[in-house]
Amino acid sequence: MGRYIAKRALTSIITFFAVLVLTFILFRLLPGNPVLLLFRNPQLTQQQIAQLSAQFGLNRPLYEQFILFIVNVFRGNLGLSFYYRAPVTQVLFPALLNSIILILPSTILAILIGVGLGVISGWKRNTLTDMAVLSSSLVLYAIPTFWLGILLIMLAVRIGGIPVSGMLSIGVSFTSPTQYLGNLLRHLLLPMITLTLVTLGQFSIIMRTSVINELTEDYVVAAYAKGMSESRLIRKHVVPNALLPTVSIIAISIGTVVAGAVLTETVFSWPGVGTLIYDSIARRDYPVLQGAFLIVALSVIISNFIADLVYAYLDPRVKYS
Repeated sequence: MGRYIAKRALTSIITFFAVLVLTFILFRLLPGNPVLLLFRNPQLTQQQIAQLSAQFGLNRPLYEQFILFIVNVFRGNLGLSFYYRAPVTQVLFPALLNSIILILPSTILAILIGVGLGVISGWKRNTLTDMAVLSSSLVLYAIPTFWLGILLIMLAVRIGGIPVSGMLSIGVSFTSPTQYLGNLLRHLLLPMITLTLVTLGQFSIIMRTSVINELTEDYVVAAYAKGMSESRLIRKHVVPNALLPTVSIIAISIGTVVAGAVLTETVFSWPGVGTLIYDSIARRDYPVLQGAFLIVALSVIISNFIADLVYAYLDPRVKYS
């Protein structure tokens, strides 16, 4: 087990270093001069542009910028935002907290509903229930996030009384934590529903396939021969075994849902990492983009590492493969 963990940890470290290199290169390939985009002043002289480039370290050779970038990352210094003129951590972490407020309940709901529907669909395979659940899951998995979000906004406007943008009501002073929480939950409703619906389809489809595969195993036939009821067999044996491949999907989804929330946050003007990434691309704010990309990549790497450990715990055969 120790060798297995060490191998997975080494793979994660190598992957993270590759992400650092890729992050540095990709955002230097973006077109446009960030200094000119930052100040948008046609009267800037070449000398002033050179001074501003030196201030932000953009006049150094790429290899020097790369070494400085790596050193600063391991020091916890993600640089200075070109646009906000503040440390990237001060810009990024409040947005990350806002994203977590949206992502955490959405992901939990998507997992619970998706896995539950997948179990029902696999159990009732080749029936009208199975066809209804599978069709719905495929539609939700394929539906564009922005289209569903806009559709819900139109529906909310028609109904009235449901906030369609932002995280809190503008210009409202809250006199109690209960009032603040109530306002936050009302704004959270539409983006949470959107993110839940577009995410649960994959869990349902994977779980359905796993359940169907498990129902063809020999131990299921033996359990039926012993007189075990179908409901108990599904609950005690089939579902725990069918969850094995779903664990990896869930872990990867948790890591990538931050990136997947970009469209949801943009449609509903939710001030999270997704909106920050969208705005930073337009502003050519390299440090913020690098920081956001690293957060997303690191969450995926950590989630995969945890998934490997959980998978090995659930299925001891993995340790010897």
